[in-house]
Amino acid sequence: MRRFTSADLPEIIPIFPLGGALLLPRARLPLNLFEPRYLAMLEDALKTPERFIGMVQPADGPEGSSKRLHSIGCAGRVTQFSETDDGRYIISLTGISRFRLVEEVEGFTPYRRARMDWSSFERDLGGEEKDKGFDRPAFLKLLGRFFESAQLSSDWDSLREADEELLINSLSMLCPFDPEEKQALLEAPSLATRRETLVTLMEFALRSGASPQDDTPLQ
Repeated sequence: MRRFTSADLPEIIPIFPLGGALLLPRARLPLNLFEPRYLAMLEDALKTPERFIGMVQPADGPEGSSKRLHSIGCAGRVTQFSETDDGRYIISLTGISRFRLVEEVEGFTPYRRARMDWSSFERDLGGEEKDKGFDRPAFLKLLGRFFESAQLSSDWDSLREADEELLINSLSMLCPFDPEEKQALLEAPSLATRRETLVTLMEFALRSGASPQDDTPLQ
């Protein structure tokens, strides 16, 4: 996929407010677009060289209904799309960089657009991030307890072999946390702090839900 530099990042991009949807750099987010305004957004995005759509969570209210948005989101490039027989589009966004939303831009589009500040997230444009303190066996042990409590299943062989960034970011995106918890994972300044946040959220879910067999905290 095309490698972007800070000079390539556009000042204004379309934004897709979607509660509970998390996109992280170098990760992929599938989306099902069917509302006319978002079909128009996709059509316009595909006409640009970047093909960016900014994923950002509403600060309150259900998806799309809130005028208030969180200030930090993540831009994704449309890397796959296909049309269904009933006129929907199934697309895949690949995360490029997080942004700080400066202001919304008025215009004649049916979807929302905003001016972005990318300067705080230059690290997102680099290569795969490492987490030197990552203890995979202890992490997977906690994850197994969390999945069992939440009645989730997974391909454990893939989890054991996945690169740490892919593993941590994919779990951050897929685990059933509430929107504010997803936002905390998005705003984590490094992969290590995201992993620490993820661990904290799983431990909290275990303490507040089914009693785990092993209460030893994961550091």
